[in-house]
Amino acid sequence: MSLIAGNWKMYKGAAEAGEFCRALRDAELPIGVDVVVCPPFTALADAVQALAGTEIGVFAQNCHWEPEGAFTGEVSAPMLRELGVYGAIVGHSERRQWSGETDETVGRRAAAALAAGLHVIACVGETEAEREAGDTEAVLRRQLAVLDPDEGLVVAYEPVWAIGTGKTATPAIAEDAHELIKSLLDVPVLYGGSVKPENAAELLAQPAIDGALVGGASLDLGSFLAICQAGS
Repeated sequence: MSLIAGNWKMYKGAAEAGEFCRALRDAELPIGVDVVVCPPFTALADAVQALAGTEIGVFAQNCHWEPEGAFTGEVSAPMLRELGVYGAIVGHSERRQWSGETDETVGRRAAAALAAGLHVIACVGETEAEREAGDTEAVLRRQLAVLDPDEGLVVAYEPVWAIGTGKTATPAIAEDAHELIKSLLDVPVLYGGSVKPENAAELLAQPAIDGALVGGASLDLGSFLAICQAGS
């Protein structure tokens, strides 16, 4: 069983998300693929409503480690559970780059979400400078050290140099990173980083790659469905 998750980032408001999810609900999804969409916070309720009664999961794009408190702009796991949200992404490289996310806060977010009964996609990956310096393994070890194995946890390997750049890790590079991650943490591992219909089948055919965290290509229904098909 592979997992294909669409991270919509800061795209699709409530109305557009609902429309997309209704179309996704009515599409013919391949057997043997778990499908997840990750809308912005304002669209979560519409997505949950549109996908109610289906096997398609709705994840948030972040989750705070406290159940409540003076944390302006944050959303907690109990709040997400109340909406009917199934899980959350934590530690995406854009959060690390723009929002001060650290390995420690990623670990706290993941632990709190899992404890509250949410599933978690925890993102790890090296920058281009770190890869060129030969530090990929050290970076992945550091980022994974804050995570504990859990049946609700999935890791997404996202080489930062391949996110939104059009660059994609070769299947061999991706496979090596996935094998390393699995040697350090016994959980499923997704590949993320400019996954498109054109490269999805080759990437997803690698033995250690258990699915994909898809960015821009998940915003178009036809493109997203093609990647889901590749996952089967």
